[in-house]
Amino acid sequence: MGSSSDLPVVRKALDTLKEYDVPFEVHVYSAHRTPDQAKAFAAAARDNGFGVLIAAAGKAAHLAGALAAVSTLPVIGIPVQSSALDGMDALLSTVQMPSGIPVAAVAIDGAKNAALLAIEILSVSEPALAEKLSEKREEAAQSVLRQDAELAAEFNRMK
Repeated sequence: MGSSSDLPVVRKALDTLKEYDVPFEVHVYSAHRTPDQAKAFAAAARDNGFGVLIAAAGKAAHLAGALAAVSTLPVIGIPVQSSALDGMDALLSTVQMPSGIPVAAVAIDGAKNAALLAIEILSVSEPALAEKLSEKREEAAQSVLRQDAELAAEFNRMK
């Protein structure tokens, strides 16, 4: 993440990765204040066993692009809401990457989806993750169907 102040947002991604037993590391690297460290981390990430990088940053939100510029791993950007422009600045900075340097972007403060997207990418070569994803989707579907049945029983009064 670009700053430790991003942790409340990023924590949702960390919790999701834990839920799926996906190993991860957490770092604070700024595209502007610690560019050498961010570059070194991203450049070595594949050799260090990483499969996907997730970068959270607000305002100018250049971290995801800075990582993508030096790594061929998939990079997922989490635009973090700031008080100035409600995260629109971060969202646009994350999605407006030049051709040849892709960054996937999730919603503003969309850390859980960033983790799930990373897990989906990893599941291409890890069948156990694919199975967990399928199980969670089925649990979510059953939850919605239970809610529907409960509301229908309480409110539906057709003649």
